[in-house]
Amino acid sequence: MDKIIISPSKYIQGEYVLSSLAKYVKPYGNAPIAIADKFVTDLVGGTVENSFQETCMTLTMELFNGECSQPEINRLLDISKNANVDVVIGIGGGKTLDTAKAIAFYHKIPVVLVPTIASSDAPTSALAVIYTPEGEFSEYLLLPTNPNMVVMDTKIIAQAPVRLLVAGMGDALSTHFEARANAISGKATMAGGAPTRSAQALAKLCYETLLADGMKAKIAVENGLSSKAVDNIVEANTYLSGIGFESSGLAAAHAIHNGLTKLEECHNLYHGEKVAFGTLVQLVLENAPMDEINIVINFCKSVGLPTNLTDMGIKDINLENLRGVAEAACAEGETIHNMPFDVTPNAVLSAILTAHCIGSEK
Repeated sequence: MDKIIISPSKYIQGEYVLSSLAKYVKPYGNAPIAIADKFVTDLVGGTVENSFQETCMTLTMELFNGECSQPEINRLLDISKNANVDVVIGIGGGKTLDTAKAIAFYHKIPVVLVPTIASSDAPTSALAVIYTPEGEFSEYLLLPTNPNMVVMDTKIIAQAPVRLLVAGMGDALSTHFEARANAISGKATMAGGAPTRSAQALAKLCYETLLADGMKAKIAVENGLSSKAVDNIVEANTYLSGIGFESSGLAAAHAIHNGLTKLEECHNLYHGEKVAFGTLVQLVLENAPMDEINIVINFCKSVGLPTNLTDMGIKDINLENLRGVAEAACAEGETIHNMPFDVTPNAVLSAILTAHCIGSEK
């Protein structure tokens, strides 16, 4: 199997880079459409519009309705085609960015992503996660290329709610462990080949950065401030995790996340919060040493990530419902089958309950 590593063509990170957005977008097109939800539009829309006015570029701004679903993608695709745009800009969180990637894919034009939060590794990937209009996982849209450019304004990210940065840490937490499982199993990665050593190194660096700087970054952002730790965590949540997962592989943690979307109680959780618990479940599933499991639990508790079902709002531990989660996680084509052993719904159910009990201990 060929070794493959993929990444965005350009990654830009720094304070106040949003004010220079038009300069960075211009090489890709002169008639951009920018999509953002109402909150993000109110927050940064003026800065974005000023940037394009200064470079005499025509910008179409359109509101994103909140769910990366096929109906929403189709709606925005029609608007972009009617406006004859030649580049798509997604500004906001993971679902906005995935929607922008999908529009660019179907329209066959470049895409520039501007995360206003560092809550997931979605920005850098050649992947969009599609949900139903009700918020349940539907499918992965695999894209032929990574985004043309990712722009991270750390000043804006540091002022976002701390829970979003922490959720990004939860998503990033799985990267090393899923990469490790995938390397042992020898299964193909999201990039379509075997992992490179560089991708595996980035996945490990992601985990090491979380342990070293996660709590420090959380404290800074709680006070609306940036710091070296925040800068490192933004890079870990976005670039290191993004390249690490895509070119080193997904495994059980993200499949558990997808199963958890079946539970109504989990619909108010962020992606990374569910992935964090999925990481604990994966470690139990592979019978990892308790020392390693305890390091992960202690990290999660230090930054406020869930370590049990109760933390995620599941007050009634219903075995029938959890079996549904386990069965969904083991569905044909799910990434849990990248684990280096056969996985069954019964094994996953057992791991969920065990992880819940271990993670509930004080």
